[in-house]
Amino acid sequence: MLTTLTTAYTDTRAADLAWALGREPLPALATLDLELTGATVQLRLLGASHQVLLEEEEGVCSETVACIRGRRTPLPMGVATRVGDWEYEFAARVETLSPGSFAGRAQELLALVSDHPQGLAGVFPGSPHAFTAMLAQRQGSQVHWRTWHAYPQEGRIVATRTRVGVRVREYV
Repeated sequence: MLTTLTTAYTDTRAADLAWALGREPLPALATLDLELTGATVQLRLLGASHQVLLEEEEGVCSETVACIRGRRTPLPMGVATRVGDWEYEFAARVETLSPGSFAGRAQELLALVSDHPQGLAGVFPGSPHAFTAMLAQRQGSQVHWRTWHAYPQEGRIVATRTRVGVRVREYV
């Protein structure tokens, strides 16, 4: 699903993004609710990037990647931790592209996500290449999502990849 967001483009630099687990739902400009074989996932586009809410029998997980007031911690390149009974893994990378390459990559990502039944993309006013896009899926006992945050004025795309899966319990 592709939508045009009706808000000012607030996170104008890739370096402004921060990551957080466990935040309460923030006001969303667009959402997509998904049922992924026993898991309820809500993809949320914020004025300052994205939030994913995952609920399953094992618990609840909330991931936020956004410009968060008062947070000056840079976006981590990787995180592996436990969230309740889940193993949570997060990875981020920044692509820096030439103006021509950036436009092509932006169009490719928007086409991928907007045509996908489990994808949500929002374009910010002012540039067709200023967007946040999200795609979720289930693979076995794990839920995965990917996101892309585009900064055309910098020629940067921040890509994230998250995996949440049930921890194997050992019985003695």
